[in-house]
Amino acid sequence: MFAQLQAAILFVITTTCFALEVWAFVDALRRPPRAFTSEGKRTKKFWSILLGASALIGFLGLQPPLGAGYLNLSALFIAVPAFIYLADVRPALKPYGTTGGNQNNPRSW
Repeated sequence: MFAQLQAAILFVITTTCFALEVWAFVDALRRPPRAFTSEGKRTKKFWSILLGASALIGFLGLQPPLGAGYLNLSALFIAVPAFIYLADVRPALKPYGTTGGNQNNPRSW
């Protein structure tokens, strides 16, 4: 009984971490490159590669039935770059909008 509960909790944790990793990766890809350096953050290329690798490794850590569960609880540590991006970098970039933003607004370039 407890083994099933533990498996269910691990499934929820790894799936949530993977969803956050994908969200952070897609958000970083949508932000204009100039916004990263203007706010004193690392470059867009750095964050895109880091978050893409995090999402890829997070995918490998998904628990059955979505994945093979190679990482178990270590998948939580793989999500750290996504947590940092969403908590620190994304709020700083928010005023710049996305690359598909209003072209008349200089902060959306």
